[in-house]
Amino acid sequence: MTEELGLRARKKRQTAARIWQVAVDLCAERGFDHVSVAEIAEAADVSKMTVFNYFGTKEDVIVGPMEDHAEDPARAVRERRPGESAVAAARRQFLEQIPRRDPSIGLGGDPRTLKVRQLIKETPTLAHRVVIFHMRSVQLLADELAEETGDMLLARVAAAQLIGARNALIMQNHERTLAGDPDDEIAKGCAEAAERAFDLVEKGLQGYPGNA
Repeated sequence: MTEELGLRARKKRQTAARIWQVAVDLCAERGFDHVSVAEIAEAADVSKMTVFNYFGTKEDVIVGPMEDHAEDPARAVRERRPGESAVAAARRQFLEQIPRRDPSIGLGGDPRTLKVRQLIKETPTLAHRVVIFHMRSVQLLADELAEETGDMLLARVAAAQLIGARNALIMQNHERTLAGDPDDEIAKGCAEAAERAFDLVEKGLQGYPGNA
């Protein structure tokens, strides 16, 4: 039974990945607004209903995989080591993703990830979704911090700074990839930049929250 469930889960991930890949390629070629869900389904060799079962909306197909990482910073803080500050936990999580060339932080050089970034720049509805995604990520982290400290105001300030540093690093990785820089050089530069970025945030937050 466990093996059957594992196989079913793998097949679902493969189907979702195929739908995403096809959708990104079609939309990058013709424009997001000029591709229908029915066309995505046909190209992915699934039914239109299957696309909606996996993603809900056409916007979800493109940005859904990215939005799966909205809780990453909050999880880093929630699962941090005893005595570790929120900044230290966020820094450690980010640095641990670099050797894996994690696409969620803009590494790996996946051409489709870059296509998604371009689609976001060109498509107002997708750009709006990304704004909502970032706001949700900030709020999830703020909720985690406020639960510990009881102070939602400072929790939101801290969350905005941490997410801002993380987003700036990811944006730089994408920009360097688009410029054609080798992935190994980008990763090395990212590690150095992450240390500087989180150092700057640490100076402002001074070990917050103090009751870790």
